[in-house]
Amino acid sequence: MSSPTTPTRGVLFVHSAPSALCAHVEWAAAGVLGGTADLAWVPQQAEPGTYRAELSWQAGSGTAAALASAMRGWERLRFEVTEEPTATSEGARYSYTPSLGIFHSMTGLHGDIVIPEDRIKAFRVKVALGEVDMDSALDGLLGVAWDAELEPFRHAGEGAPVRWLHQVI
Repeated sequence: MSSPTTPTRGVLFVHSAPSALCAHVEWAAAGVLGGTADLAWVPQQAEPGTYRAELSWQAGSGTAAALASAMRGWERLRFEVTEEPTATSEGARYSYTPSLGIFHSMTGLHGDIVIPEDRIKAFRVKVALGEVDMDSALDGLLGVAWDAELEPFRHAGEGAPVRWLHQVI
């Protein structure tokens, strides 16, 4: 018997999806969250021929990871999933682009990236061995490449309609 998870909230930001993937994104979200996910798709100005949508959700902690896993690897799809922290879990942000793949970070109460000690130590070793310079190491820990690629898509979606979906727990 599985233990219940702590309820939390989050948002799925689909920054760009070709029309052929829109229904698949809805099916993937519905599969994770239960029920149906009828997203309000609008044209994505940053990449003509693609669409964007946002879905706010309420479900158990770990839902952001499940949503990201359900959609990662799809060509021409760009998305981010956020999850708010709870009393028993860290917050999370997952960013995905076709060229970079998936980036995961833990987030604090205000949405800032929280970098675990072991990741910092691992990058310090890579810097000491000359495998990477400090700026590149920090950029990697912060997901700078993902932010740079997604930023034009984020701005193009300002003012887009948002749907709410609640998981029955």
